[in-house]
Amino acid sequence: MNKVVEKYKLGEEPETDLAYWLTLTPNQRLAALEQMRQQYINMFLNGNRPRFQGVYRVIK
Repeated sequence: MNKVVEKYKLGEEPETDLAYWLTLTPNQRLAALEQMRQQYINMFLNGNRPRFQGVYRVIK
């Protein structure tokens, strides 16, 4: 498998995300939304929220 990188000018990006979601039925979209909602809620309930890594330096 090869990596593929595509560059686009700002505002000229293809709308592949929209095209993908429009191929799904309304029930499939709702199921995907519910799955994302559950993942978001579980992230906060378990205390596993993503955070910035702390950087400390000792300066004399």
